[in-house]
Amino acid sequence: MADPALPETENAARERLAELREEIDGHNHRYYVLDSPLISDAEYDALMRELLAIEERWPHLVTPDSPSQRVGAPPASAFGEVHHAVPMLSLDNAFDEQDLLDFDRRVRERLGHQGGVRYVGEPKLDGLSLTIRYQDGVLVQAGTRGDGRTGEDITANVRTVRSVPLRLRGQGVPETLEVRGEMVIRKRDFEALNAQRLAAGLKTFANPRNAAAGSLRQLDSRETARRPLTFFTFGVGVCSESLGDSHHAILQRLTAWGFRVNDQIRVLDGMDACLDYYRDLLDRRDSLDYEIDGVVFKVDELQARERLGFTARAPRWAIAYKLPAREATTRVRDIIPSVGRTGAITPVADLEPVEVGGVTVSRATLHNMDELRRKDVRVGDTVMVRRAGDVIPEITGVITERRPPDATPWDMPKHCPVCGSEVLRLDEEADHRCQGGLVCSAQRVGAILHFASRRAMDIDGLGEKIVEQLVDRELVRTPADLFRLEHATVAGLERMGDRSADNLLAALSRAKATSLPRFLYALGIRHVGEVTAQRLAEHFGDLEPIMAASEEELVQVPDVGPVVAQAIAHFFAEPHNRDVIRQLLAAGVRWPVVHRSPRTQPLAGKTFVLTGTLAGMSRDQARNRIQALGGKVTGSVSRKTDYLVAGESPGSKLDKARELGVTVLDEAGMRALLGAED
Repeated sequence: MADPALPETENAARERLAELREEIDGHNHRYYVLDSPLISDAEYDALMRELLAIEERWPHLVTPDSPSQRVGAPPASAFGEVHHAVPMLSLDNAFDEQDLLDFDRRVRERLGHQGGVRYVGEPKLDGLSLTIRYQDGVLVQAGTRGDGRTGEDITANVRTVRSVPLRLRGQGVPETLEVRGEMVIRKRDFEALNAQRLAAGLKTFANPRNAAAGSLRQLDSRETARRPLTFFTFGVGVCSESLGDSHHAILQRLTAWGFRVNDQIRVLDGMDACLDYYRDLLDRRDSLDYEIDGVVFKVDELQARERLGFTARAPRWAIAYKLPAREATTRVRDIIPSVGRTGAITPVADLEPVEVGGVTVSRATLHNMDELRRKDVRVGDTVMVRRAGDVIPEITGVITERRPPDATPWDMPKHCPVCGSEVLRLDEEADHRCQGGLVCSAQRVGAILHFASRRAMDIDGLGEKIVEQLVDRELVRTPADLFRLEHATVAGLERMGDRSADNLLAALSRAKATSLPRFLYALGIRHVGEVTAQRLAEHFGDLEPIMAASEEELVQVPDVGPVVAQAIAHFFAEPHNRDVIRQLLAAGVRWPVVHRSPRTQPLAGKTFVLTGTLAGMSRDQARNRIQALGGKVTGSVSRKTDYLVAGESPGSKLDKARELGVTVLDEAGMRALLGAED
């Protein structure tokens, strides 16, 4: 990372320092106290680095209240205070190899070492730093780092964390011991926590660090107890006796007393070993079970640490080598609907390019409309963008304080931006989808491959490579174009010759003679699989009645519920799809009329209403069983209702049925009527 440009004069330096101190103090308060940062870690690091560079050039301008002389922010007033007898200082940062080599050179010079220094390397966990005090082996107090000298008393909350021992185990426990470490939420636990909050309609956390900090600052410790927190110790503060002559030896004793010590910690001889360790952790970053934002190197020998001492804010015997930032701040230039190969339309944020994790990012997925509305992302917003490994970048939060006054909520277009077909969100689904599956160029390859697949039209020899060539050369735009292909065109494709062309054309000719269920399945209608296609064919007998059927008529088909009926009706209502079907029929695609199944329909003409909770099956399962026997299920009770099936807590529908004289069945009565097997 390049050093920031320094002011040219002392007066300019004084003015810039005042600006930086105010800005950094504000960000410290947002980060450490409010758990609501306005900038990314990388931007914060850049501000601090600029401040330190100016203060190094003009040291007489350093003031006692400068962010360089303190750590974090004062404790929140909602909690009591914890005073750190041994300050919880911050660490100096290295942003590249040269910074790390310079640190090692300074250590060796101060110690007078000619050879290498032994270090301990450990992942820099991205969580909340704590100190936990034990008296005679019993936990008596826990506090946050705060400003390094005074933190927040969160003893009651820390007691609920299962990885924090309430009483130390083993032998040789000192009378007084302060254990220091990082409270984190592991990746898998973070995903589960956000999923639970999303299901409950609560705001999700932007990242594991915010989740851990927010969990520990709950005023009700019962809420903290429900959060999946994990504590890793990395050292000690006050201790009534010596615990050893090296940092690594202390960590081993802490392990024996019941603390979790990170299993990635290593003893490293010299700087070459440190650099190898850093590169290894960087390569394995995505496979770790927790987020890290750097690697910490500490001089292992405790006597050497005493000789090296401290600056006002950091020890001279440790340094944090930062990993490439996962998160950055940028602005949303536009929100674009992107059509996928299955027709799903994803809102994608077009961003002002920003470097995240060593890669320039200019787009980020917003997944679907529910996610977009939950995050309330708008064009012009300043947002936090996060990238993990090879995962598509995503927006983790909006900085609403920077929102322009004219920013308005974005909405999904009513027509596909690629083909102009209807855009529909089926009931109970998260995604909006283009309904022009047979014509939309964004779906073209997938649609044709499905049309040609073995259980659909079974066109042998029409594989993915051939389809991609046909589509790329614009020889095939819809499935109907397949039946217009000529020998010379097919033979001219890569990996094709005269014989292969003859075979493919013969397969296309054979495919024209098909069955109605196969044809229906081949159309690629959402939720219409082979079984549903068979049920539709048996119920209606031919294609025209299916295309003309309303949603109310479609739900009378066994295995077709309201969502499937909605998908079928909207597919056939789309003029583009109907036009392609006409072209397929004109090309000679044909099938025999299906004779309706002769099986009896004992409930034909009977109307049912379901209410309350059934013990042995879901309402959907009951509906499907009734419809399979010819019955009709509606949502409200009327004089035309034949049966009301009442489960537990039936509500007002039961009263209405009794008032109208409708036959009321309990679950056992319904099963008897259906001839259902237990």
